[in-house]
Amino acid sequence: WLRRTTHYLFIVVVAVNSTLLTINAGDYIFYTDWAWTSFVVFSISQSTMLVVGAIYYMLFTGVPGTATYYATIMTIYTWVAKGAWFALGYPYDFIVVPVWIPSAMLLDLSHWATRRNKHAAILIGGTLVGMSLPVFNMINLLLVKDPLEMAFKYPRPTLPPYMTPIEPQVGKFYNSPVALGAGAGAVLSVPIAALGAKLNTW
Repeated sequence: WLRRTTHYLFIVVVAVNSTLLTINAGDYIFYTDWAWTSFVVFSISQSTMLVVGAIYYMLFTGVPGTATYYATIMTIYTWVAKGAWFALGYPYDFIVVPVWIPSAMLLDLSHWATRRNKHAAILIGGTLVGMSLPVFNMINLLLVKDPLEMAFKYPRPTLPPYMTPIEPQVGKFYNSPVALGAGAGAVLSVPIAALGAKLNTW
């Protein structure tokens, strides 16, 4: 009984810590007034931390589907934040909830398909996450009706002056944010996740 309780408690602790890692990895949420400019930062930080947290989770718990579970926790957390901003009087689309779950499912699938080979999960799963997460979130952001109108109409009270939109040119500095985000995410996810796995074996 004590062993089972400890095991489940450990799973909860790992989930909470992985969530905190992801939240502190940069932008973990899309505020409409700054969504497109933070898209590349989000793609790099979140694809990396999703892989690091999920691999860490898989190696320590051995429970299948942990990446999807981990992404689900992050999704619920963000919906709570969305609800909080909505309660403050901001419009429903002021926060766009990021899409983590499909990419996490690809990571779980690669882990399962390679018979729980952690190195294959890191290489294949990390690449799949890095390539898919920016694409899913690009589609997600395209569904927002008019982010610029919202940016000017509902500025965040905590937004620094240098981040306040001046004219409708958000995102003009990136020729292809999907390509840049996907490429950087895929490249960075694999070595960082591999380093995490290496540290785990020591």
